[in-house]
Amino acid sequence: MEVLRFLAALSILQCGTAVTKVLELSDRFLELRGESTWLVMFYAPWCGHCKKLEPIWNHVAHALYGTEIRVGRVDCTRFTAVATEFAVKGFPTIMYIQGDRRHTFRGDRTNEDIVGFAVRMAAPPVQHLASQHDLIGLTERPGHLFFLYAGIQEGPLWDLYKEYAENMRAFHYFYSIGADCMVENFKLESNPAVMVFKDNKHFYYPMPEDWEVAENHSVINETLGEWLNHERFLTYTKITHGILPQLWKIKKYLAITVVKENKIGSITTDEDTQDYVDGYKFRDMVEEVIVNNRDKYHKYFQFGWTGTPDLANSIAMERLPLPSLLVVNATTMQHHLPEDPPHHLTPQAIQIFLDSIIATSAPAYGGDSWPVRVYRMYYNARTSLEDMWQGNPVLTAVLFGLPLGFLSLICYSIWCSDILDADEDEEHHEKKE
Repeated sequence: MEVLRFLAALSILQCGTAVTKVLELSDRFLELRGESTWLVMFYAPWCGHCKKLEPIWNHVAHALYGTEIRVGRVDCTRFTAVATEFAVKGFPTIMYIQGDRRHTFRGDRTNEDIVGFAVRMAAPPVQHLASQHDLIGLTERPGHLFFLYAGIQEGPLWDLYKEYAENMRAFHYFYSIGADCMVENFKLESNPAVMVFKDNKHFYYPMPEDWEVAENHSVINETLGEWLNHERFLTYTKITHGILPQLWKIKKYLAITVVKENKIGSITTDEDTQDYVDGYKFRDMVEEVIVNNRDKYHKYFQFGWTGTPDLANSIAMERLPLPSLLVVNATTMQHHLPEDPPHHLTPQAIQIFLDSIIATSAPAYGGDSWPVRVYRMYYNARTSLEDMWQGNPVLTAVLFGLPLGFLSLICYSIWCSDILDADEDEEHHEKKE
């Protein structure tokens, strides 16, 4: 019986070692890092975000198992020399390490985003497609966005394309293909040409006239970078805290449809309210306006939707009704809200609202001045405290009540010590008389 129990325990240990592909790293990693390509999570055992990432990190390790990328993690509270060497400033930090190259992951901490980041960093900045069949396979992936260079691989356009691919590959895929592979399904507007594939369509980079003239190379440099930046997201992308810093860099108006998602990714609605608006229908209505008027609005707006109302509330510095439409100027951080309530918004009303923003006649709120920044910090702190109280009032009272109680005792002892001493002196003086 004891033998059976031992064998069962041994099999569980073996299964446990087989389940996880994550390598536990120590200070020796500083000596061995140059021997392989690494994707490392720097963590602290007490960090709640690290604990939340742990199951996702195991999935990442399984997904990359069998590739040249080794997945590991370092406890920075034990191996501080490793954390110091890689300048870790927060937990968790995910870093791609290959020799002297190191790149910090800046996206959402999801299995798909982390694996995509590692695969792009391990591959060449521009991956070559050998045939049209390979290209069609990429276009058939749902929601997949990528850039493609077609044509002869020389000249200023090719050199700049490679340079931008190196700088942006942490977030996006860049490919190249021969012009002869594009003949059957795609008619090139120029040779060479640069395209973006997204939303089940493809859009061309508008080549400047006489681009082959040496004097016009600077025009390509400026316009290609701007075009890549404007096209690097889906027309109607999902906005999260991880992707938001990249969206600010587009320097366009960011139009956000605000709804609320539950833990399983479904949009929730409050049907008991008087002005009930279905979140799915509202989101789809905005998307229809965007798709039907892409040529009109794409130059000015990057559209997206978020299922995290707190993200939009922090920008607007107020609790927005659900659903809502919020437009933010990425340059000035001023925001615009429709005058009509959500249940009165129609496709025509949304177009009027967007047109007023383009014409700079829509009322603007907020901004990026110091008073606004201070108020935003106050608002975020207040709402965080309110959410904590609603989630667990007992724990919130303990966390804030005990420090405030001790602080009150300290203040009382400091401020009232003179009064107590004065009372004792007066009493002693009266007895003496």
